[in-house]
Amino acid sequence: MEQATQTPGRFVLNVPDSWAELDVTGEALAETRAAAMAAARNFREQAEINDLFRQAREISRAARRRGALFAAGTATMFDDGLFLGYTMVFAISVPPGRELTLPVLAAQLSPAPASGPGTAPRSGNGGEPSDRKVTTVTLPEIGQVARITGTEETPLTAEDSVRMLTMHTVVPVPGTERDYLIITCASPNLPLRAEVYELFDAISGTFRFLPAAAPAGA
Repeated sequence: MEQATQTPGRFVLNVPDSWAELDVTGEALAETRAAAMAAARNFREQAEINDLFRQAREISRAARRRGALFAAGTATMFDDGLFLGYTMVFAISVPPGRELTLPVLAAQLSPAPASGPGTAPRSGNGGEPSDRKVTTVTLPEIGQVARITGTEETPLTAEDSVRMLTMHTVVPVPGTERDYLIITCASPNLPLRAEVYELFDAISGTFRFLPAAAPAGA
């Protein structure tokens, strides 16, 4: 899927065929919810499914509010349950006189929530999730970039939040010194940590820039 950017022009990020650009009011998502509800074994599972789809709606709205350049997601029923996943791309620019350091970026990507039942485990260092890792990875079409992973408490509304596995991949925009694109992947399926991060790594690895499209009639 391609989305426009000012510099260098466009980017491409491939997602699985079962994913679609986030539109949680769409017919496809309604069908998935109906199938999941039909497969639920009891009222508790139905309530959990309803809560997951409510989270999906709020995540879609939050992506639009934050100005996502691209957002895609999936709600897919498997034999062992429902999988929810999201991928978004955001643009950030560092003001003159300031530097984008990894500690600052990590803090901005996931502000510490208020304490309370169900919050993600946090270290005693700056309120960061205790499982947060800051590493570097090599994207095939880009080169070496920074990556931040961890279990984060993601706010949905002023009252509600949800724990999610997250992966943020920080891509400098070529030809600029202060512009970056952030590929953010997230899923509330915490027990599938290894599989989720493997999927997110594969999705992020498809990211590449394209030249700006030629003007019409050129």
